[in-house]
Amino acid sequence: MKTDFISRRNFLAAAGVAGIAAALTACGGSASSTASSAAASSEAASSEAAGESVELIVFAAASLTETLNAIAQDYSAENPGVTFRFNFDSSGTLKTQIQEGADCDLFISAGQKQMNQLDITASADVNTDGLDFVDPSTRVDLLENKVVLCVPEGSDKGIDSFDALAEHLKAEDILFCMGNSDVPVGQYTQKILAYYDLDEEALAAAGVITYGSNVKEVTTQISEGSVDAGVVYCTDAYSAGLTPVDEATAEMCGQVIYPAAVLKAAPNAEAAREFLAYLQTDRAATVFEGVGFTAM
Repeated sequence: MKTDFISRRNFLAAAGVAGIAAALTACGGSASSTASSAAASSEAASSEAAGESVELIVFAAASLTETLNAIAQDYSAENPGVTFRFNFDSSGTLKTQIQEGADCDLFISAGQKQMNQLDITASADVNTDGLDFVDPSTRVDLLENKVVLCVPEGSDKGIDSFDALAEHLKAEDILFCMGNSDVPVGQYTQKILAYYDLDEEALAAAGVITYGSNVKEVTTQISEGSVDAGVVYCTDAYSAGLTPVDEATAEMCGQVIYPAAVLKAAPNAEAAREFLAYLQTDRAATVFEGVGFTAM
């Protein structure tokens, strides 16, 4: 499995990842009432029709920070009237902010669970509160990511695979970092621990596990060498200059799918739909795939 992943990275490099990296370097409690939502949509539509500038408010998983900033720069250059206000954080935090009434045009989650919790058409087993924030006609599976195991540069712990990680966790002789339980990367990591019959609660109590509130925090702890290993997405490893030592299989944690949807109360719904359509183009896919995403 380790060999397959490294080959994949070499393939990406040969295909011109350096060019994409250069492009990235150039960038850097209740919903609104039905009446107010309708008024906001009407006002936004009038502004767009009049050719006035539009600020799109995009709530996106932290792992999309670099790519969306790069894509937005290109999009704004082609559409001078459109600017962006991004809110990058864990998908669970973003979901809560939307539920509490934060203005948002487009939501891109790193997991289906957080999107389903806002989608009235989703199973009641997931959308337990019957929340109705997502416009289901706009919902798409946008991207696929991979969950990978990373260690600090120069590590001498011998953690070169998930199998080796499991053995060290059982021996309780390392410090391991993972995302919180409300963070998608943390939820995928929990599945990996369960795959190896590891008791997360017991390991945390023994001081073997430390947590990050989003994937960027986990990546930082690995990069700084404050932990012996951590689980992140391959895209975050790429952005941080980390070389993964192993890649989780679908059997370990399932597929890592990023759904996207325009919200029903979006202040700029039409502009948000147009940007979401752009995110599904070959041009946007080139940026996403350059750092390890797979366009759906």
